[in-house]
Amino acid sequence: MGDSVDNKLSDTYMDVLKEIGNIGIGNAATSLAQMLDKRIDMEVPQTKFVTLEEAMNLVGGLEETVACATLRIEGDIPGQILFVFNEKSALHLVDMLMGLEKGSTKQLDDMGESAVKEVANVLTGSFLNAISSMTQLNMVPTVPILAYDMLGAVLSTSLIAGGYIEENILMIETVLFEKQDYIKGHFFLITEELSLEKLFKALGLTMN
Repeated sequence: MGDSVDNKLSDTYMDVLKEIGNIGIGNAATSLAQMLDKRIDMEVPQTKFVTLEEAMNLVGGLEETVACATLRIEGDIPGQILFVFNEKSALHLVDMLMGLEKGSTKQLDDMGESAVKEVANVLTGSFLNAISSMTQLNMVPTVPILAYDMLGAVLSTSLIAGGYIEENILMIETVLFEKQDYIKGHFFLITEELSLEKLFKALGLTMN
C-alpha cells in the first residue's frame, strides 16, 4: 500500500472503524453475558492500523506466550482474523468463564482452549455482524483454530498459512470487565488492499 495507512486515513476513517468496533463489542458483551448468565462489560480503548512488528510489540513481544484464535473470513471481504490474549489474560479469561476464583487456572487444558475459542467466536461474529449491517457486505468467519505458543511463532504460522504478508493490519484493542477484574485482548483484521478499499467504499469513504 506504499505509505502507512495511518498517513492516508483521516480521523473520520478511524472514527468509523472504532464505531464499528464499539457496536460489535457491545453485541459481544450481550452475547457473553447471556452465555455466562453474568454481567460482562466491554470497551474498545483504541483502534488503529499497525505493522506486524507493532502488532507483536502491542501484545508483548516475540517471545510472549499467547493464546491466539485464528479465523478465516470468506465472502465479500476475504481475509483473516486473529484474536490474541497473552498467557495471563487467557488463564484469567478461563477463570472468568468457568466461574473460578482468579488465579485458579494454571495452564490451558482442552476445556480452557474450548472456552477461549468460544469467546473468540462470539467476539468475531459480533464484530463481523456489525460490519455487515453497516455495509451490506457478506462476511462469514470459519471455525476458529487455537494456538498456544510464543507470539512470534503463532503470528508467522497464521500469516504464512493464510498467504498474508500485510503491513497494514487493523487492530482493535478489547477489554472485558467483570466486576473489578478486566482482561485485555487484541483483535487483528488482516486483509488485502483491495478488500480494505471495498470496505471503505461500502462505508461511503474512499482511500484516495
